[in-house]
Amino acid sequence: MRMDIEFVRSRFIKHFDGKTGSVYASPGRINLIGEHTDYNGGYVFPGAVDKGIIAEMRINGTPDTIRAYSIDLKDRLDFRLSDQKPQASWARYIYGICKEMWKLGVPVKGFNIAFAGDVPQGAGMSSSAAMESCFAFGLNDLFGDNKVTPWNMVLAGQATEHNYVGVNCGIMDQFASVFGKRGYVMRLDCRSREFEYFPFDPKGYKLVLLDSAVKHELASSAYNDRRKSCENVVAALAAKFPGRKFETLRDANWDDLAAVKEDVSEEDYKRAHFVLGETDRVLAFSDALTKGDYEEAGRLMYATHEGLSKEYEVSCEELDFLNEIAKANGVTGSRIMGGGFGGCTINLVKEDLYAQFIDDAKKKYAEKYGRVPKVYDVVIGDGSRKLA
Repeated sequence: MRMDIEFVRSRFIKHFDGKTGSVYASPGRINLIGEHTDYNGGYVFPGAVDKGIIAEMRINGTPDTIRAYSIDLKDRLDFRLSDQKPQASWARYIYGICKEMWKLGVPVKGFNIAFAGDVPQGAGMSSSAAMESCFAFGLNDLFGDNKVTPWNMVLAGQATEHNYVGVNCGIMDQFASVFGKRGYVMRLDCRSREFEYFPFDPKGYKLVLLDSAVKHELASSAYNDRRKSCENVVAALAAKFPGRKFETLRDANWDDLAAVKEDVSEEDYKRAHFVLGETDRVLAFSDALTKGDYEEAGRLMYATHEGLSKEYEVSCEELDFLNEIAKANGVTGSRIMGGGFGGCTINLVKEDLYAQFIDDAKKKYAEKYGRVPKVYDVVIGDGSRKLA
């Protein structure tokens, strides 16, 4: 994480009583493969990154008054946990995680907090999950004797999104932030919550995000439409095979899907076809990483992009354009990262092709769309931890 602990500490000292506290950090994340699989009970393949949130926290002796300072926004707010949630959206993350940790038996009392982050906004690297995980880790240390398990901190972060922020997210983002490990990515089974670490040390390659700097308006409604398509196919499967249990598309195989092809719309069938294919790709990706075969891993990334673009239809012109530039420059793997309709492509590129690829992408994207894509080099880093 590239932020300066001493900078955060200097702001903490300035805005509160001159005393220092404990310092905690949690990272943002990337997802190498496994898109739109979480709500279908499938697999995802995230890793923590070296960018995140750093917070300094200190018990202030009050029953429930939180004195909070957002360093990035230069905004100070005091509120009580016995009051309604704050109006400021950033403060709801603190308020919400306090409430959720309280439910887990952590006797949260008043504290001071100052925090800052270097996760790029709007790039799909989950700065909100980094905040929730950082605050949960700090509260667990300050008030909970570190008795709350990492998984319960993940679920507390998710519940904060659901109950106080209004985002109906899955568990991948918080999971990656809490469980991240330097040099490893993680395959998470969203149905069983089992996970496995896979070494990720692609010598001779770089991992880089290209941010299209666009976000199309239909993203949220289109997301709901695709969830509904998957649910429609699950309902058709349950009707076709009454003796079997179908909760999500994870419970279906290729033969099952073929059996209901005439019972669902062409659009719904395409969506389900992508999800089953993505499950296969994630498992093949695991094998490729185990063998150190990054060329095969890259091929699977391209296949995922193709599926997201043509079957799930969550790409957009700008993302497809960046993907084509990657292919033209010999990039090993490239795909949309995140829900789609804007945001980033994630690219696995050989080091000797990196400079050419970035220069070409910037030039051609600017020529076509009038703006230069933002570039974020990715380093796989550690999860939530105490720094001082």
